[in-house]
Amino acid sequence: MIKRQVRGADVIAMTSRSATGHAVKHLASPPSPPGELATLLRPLVDTIDATVKEQLSEDPFQRDPKVVELMLPLIRAINRYFSTEIRGWENLPKDGAVLIVGNHSGGAQTTDVAPLLGRWIEDRGLEAPLYMLGYDLLFAYPMVGPLWRKLGLLRANRAIAKAALKRGAATVVFPGGDHEVFRPWSERNKIDFGEHTGFIELALAARVPVVPMTIHGAHQSTIVLTRGRTIAGWMGLERLHIKVFPFIWNIPLGVTPAFVPSLQLPAKVTVQFGKPLDWSRYRPEKAMDPGVVRKCYAEITGVMQKTLDAVAQERPYPVLSRLNELRPAQILRRLLRGETRAANGVQRLSQPPETKRVLSPRAHQPLRTRALARARERRAVHSRATSPPSGSAMALESGRLPP
Repeated sequence: MIKRQVRGADVIAMTSRSATGHAVKHLASPPSPPGELATLLRPLVDTIDATVKEQLSEDPFQRDPKVVELMLPLIRAINRYFSTEIRGWENLPKDGAVLIVGNHSGGAQTTDVAPLLGRWIEDRGLEAPLYMLGYDLLFAYPMVGPLWRKLGLLRANRAIAKAALKRGAATVVFPGGDHEVFRPWSERNKIDFGEHTGFIELALAARVPVVPMTIHGAHQSTIVLTRGRTIAGWMGLERLHIKVFPFIWNIPLGVTPAFVPSLQLPAKVTVQFGKPLDWSRYRPEKAMDPGVVRKCYAEITGVMQKTLDAVAQERPYPVLSRLNELRPAQILRRLLRGETRAANGVQRLSQPPETKRVLSPRAHQPLRTRALARARERRAVHSRATSPPSGSAMALESGRLPP
């Protein structure tokens, strides 16, 4: 039997009961909260819950291109800080509805959507519709809640998500929600949607292409120690659809709850867009078929894990990779190679993605090795120029062949 999932939590994520629908495997609920702590926090939980319910009657589609433009400096700053690199952008459909499915990383200060927003605005303009699905609690924050709406954040509600896709808009979902964004440091290179499969039901019902968006490096900017599911249960946060109370290694404060602001490490972030997954072969009613749901879930998580493994092998230490990029010699090399950085801060190559440059073996050698090789070559040339010519050489210069 397939059970309904509970909504996850984070800055930009879609993991709600109504929006994500069925889950292949229902996660075990944390222990019942001790009465005293739950009673102590009940007034706060009641206030937040009432604020969230007040927002339900508002028009969800309030995206304002002018507000998005005002946020561009922040988006650019984030992308520059993490030296974001976009790969596979050509895999996104040029127009029409598409469901973009990403892995969620970075803890409470996640910046997963900044690379996509920056490149989207640069490539398609401010007016092109792009929506992100987030959990209800985000809209309860004073002043910040209305801002999320202006940026294109939608409540993670199935009807709203379908309406966004029906409008022909690109819609972003992070199925892992708070379960994935607060995964421990040891699982930083793991795709973990927590068996949340409602996005598959959404895609099958709307019959839209699904584009995997695999993000590497972002989860190495924050060191998550534990999800804190038991503590969340003690605090009675289930009413707010929150199942975690994570702790991180805060810089510079040490161990703190994840909501305490922390300096993020400058990790090199790589975003790889995969080829669209075509699930149109399944009829919409197959969204209720456990076998089809499991097959689609295994397909997309398998593709994304394979991509993440490949990038992690290429860049096993994103923080060191980013620090290495800041060396003057590396900056000069990038300039000589013709790399450019767009106004939004997202790294782009002057060469088309599908074109491969054939480099000589020497190009792969470290700088020091190549410098030593060039020095040896100069010495050899100098030696030949100063040494006396051989008899054969003299004979050839005079036009006579040696005996």
